Parts: sequence; structure tokens; C-alpha cells
Amino acid sequence: MAKKLRILNVVGARPNFIKIAPLLREQKKLPGEIEPILLHTGQHYDYQMSQRIFGDLELPEPDIYLDVGSGSHAEQTARVMIPFEKYLVEKPPDLVLVVGDVNSTLACAVAASKMQIPIAHVEAGLRSFDRTMPEEINRVVTDQLADNLFVTESAAITNLINEGRPKRAISFAGNVMIDSLITAIEKSREDVLDQNNLTPGEYAVVTLHRASNVDDSGTFAGIITALVKISEEIRVIFPVHPRTRNNFKKFGLQQLIESKDSNLVLCDPVGYLDFVALQRDARLILTDSGGIQEESCYMKIPCLTLRHNTERPVTIECGSNRLVGTDPDMIVRYALETIENPPTQISTPKYWDGKASPRIIEEILGKYGIGFVSHRASAQHIHG
Repeated sequence: MAKKLRILNVVGARPNFIKIAPLLREQKKLPGEIEPILLHTGQHYDYQMSQRIFGDLELPEPDIYLDVGSGSHAEQTARVMIPFEKYLVEKPPDLVLVVGDVNSTLACAVAASKMQIPIAHVEAGLRSFDRTMPEEINRVVTDQLADNLFVTESAAITNLINEGRPKRAISFAGNVMIDSLITAIEKSREDVLDQNNLTPGEYAVVTLHRASNVDDSGTFAGIITALVKISEEIRVIFPVHPRTRNNFKKFGLQQLIESKDSNLVLCDPVGYLDFVALQRDARLILTDSGGIQEESCYMKIPCLTLRHNTERPVTIECGSNRLVGTDPDMIVRYALETIENPPTQISTPKYWDGKASPRIIEEILGKYGIGFVSHRASAQHIHG
């Protein structure tokens, strides 16, 4: 029997699940060529943030679960590396596939690199150029270690080349988040709108979880004040991340909301399919998430990013996204402007077409597989 390519697919947090799901589906279509293994580090262990989304994405139960839990960045990274290294020693794969920029991505890339196991990084080259963001450190280090760099936008190619990565290692394959999103749009339901008394096109969606926004009491209070003000003009639905909810209580911000007769509705985190439905029918999205900037771009829903930088510049170039920072007055100003006059020209980035995962798996098999013949479109190689 011909040897199969053993690919160890690493996930740890909600964004990873969304990115790995279509890649795993493609691998399972080739049982004679690939032996896919799914490893969950346990970085996200809350039910709404982990198990429920597995069901929404039709992901199988992980083959390996490390159960690392929470902790500081150093603690969490170390807790992933120790059992992950032991697994690599016992059952070394042919390739470690990591996605995104969470601590699990960095930890597994470091461990695999030191054991000389090839690494593929999906969503490589994204840069905010802000080293105060832990994710930026994770991106830069992972990209220096990875042997195969799959990018979602042209700016990422420039970033990687400027950092000295060889062009032969870079492939422009597209955005696997959009692969999952297209499937989710077809499956999403309207129930979540009815449950929250929302009318399509007449509400805004908020997500907020970055430490710089929710761990600083002044910044967090300012953003909430802006959201209350915006809710005087339009209903605002805010699925609250566990970290964010804890800080609501810690900083006493619940009173700020409860003291107002506003349309600002706080709810528990929703499943992936429900959140896609919320985004799809929204008038406006306000977020500090990178992935949601991309999803709103594909769905052509205007997005205000509550940050001073973004590692997804293509969303600004395509007309869907605007950086507004964290000043309450600016947030309110741009939100009301967008509600009144939403952008009319939003384009779709190259290769955000639902076919990124086949391109990536084809590329991997072409490099590491045995006897694989493809009849599908290839990723764009970076020559020179």
C-alpha cells in the first residue's frame, strides 16, 4: 500500500476552527492520499467558543485534545508546546498545518520547527505592524519558521518578501475563511433575528474582545458610551465574548447600559451559523476582530474597525472597512454617517471565491504527496 501523507491539523481557538474546517474537508476527500489528523490544543474551552462551533462547521471530534486552558501568553504557549512536542516524538507527522495567529499557532510552529518537521502556515504574511498586539508576534515568528506560506491578499506577499522569506515558499491561494463563510451563508437561519427582535437591514452588530479595548477601563467605557449613543438611532446587537463580559462586571459598566433606555442588546456568544446570519442582514458591523473584517467584506456589509491599524488592508481597499480607532466621538460620527450613507461600491478580493482550500491541499500534495494528479485550479506561485 502506498504511503499516505500524514497532515497534523492544529486548532486552538474559534477563528482556527473556521479556517481548518474546509481544509479538513478537502483532505478527507482524498483518503488514498492523505491521513488527516485533527489536534485541538484547548486554548478555547468555553462551550460557545469551542464545542458548539464544531457542530456548526461539521468538524469531527479532535483526534487529540491537549486541554491547555487559559493563562498568560507565556503560560498558554508553554502548556501547548510541552504535550505537543511529546506527540510529535511519538507519532511524527509528515507536515504540521497551522492557521491564523493565536498562541497555539505559534507554539506548535516552534515545536515542529525544532524537530525539523515541515510546517504549512495558512493565512501567512498578514501584518498590522503593531508589536503591542500579541497576534503580531505570533504571525511574524510563525512565518519565519514555516516552509509553506499560503497568503490571502497581495499585501501579505510584499510583507513576507520584505522579511526575507523566499518567493518559492509563498503561494497566493485565497482565503479559507471565505470557503467556510460561503457554506455557512447557505445553511444559516433567520431564527436568531426573531429571537432578538431584529429586522433585516435595521440593526448593527458589535463584537469586542481585544485586550487593548476591553482590559483598559477608560477605553472600554468610551466604546460602550459610543455604542449606547449609536443605539439611539439603530438597534445594536452585541454578542458578548466571555472576557468582555467579565470586564463589564469588573469595571461596573453594566450600570452604564442599564441606566439608559437604549436599543443596545447584550447577549451570550452565538454559534457560527447564527452569527453569520446576524452579519448577513446587518446595516453595519462594528468590531475589533480581523476575521469579521474579512467576512463583512465578502458579504458587502460596511464595517467599522475599532482599532488604529489592521492586518487586513485589502478590506479597506475593497471599500467595506474603515479604521475608526477608539475615540467615542469618532465611533459615533462614522457609525451615523455609514448608517445614513452606506458605501455602494464594495469589491471582492482576488481568490476569495470558496476555492482556497482545494488550492492549498493541491499545493501540499504536489510538494509532499506521492502519485497525486490534480485537475483543479492551482494557487498562484510567487516567482523570482
